[in-house]
Amino acid sequence: MNANYNKLWKLLIDNNMKKQDLNHSCGISWSSISKLSKGEKVSMDVLMRICKFLNCSVGDILEFTDENQTVNNLEKGER
Repeated sequence: MNANYNKLWKLLIDNNMKKQDLNHSCGISWSSISKLSKGEKVSMDVLMRICKFLNCSVGDILEFTDENQTVNNLEKGER
């Protein structure tokens, strides 16, 4: 399973925010933001800070994708 943070990036865009806002407002390090950008694992503390700042739940910013499904979709030209 892979973490997919596309919902987070869409939520930021919808609220006219940037990654820098997460850094300053949530106290999240740039290394954590970089991990989020790459779809890597971050701590639950980081996710909770983001959710508190955006007043949302974890499911609103994160979804898990199956590695095999992602590969199959890319091979078919889907996203």
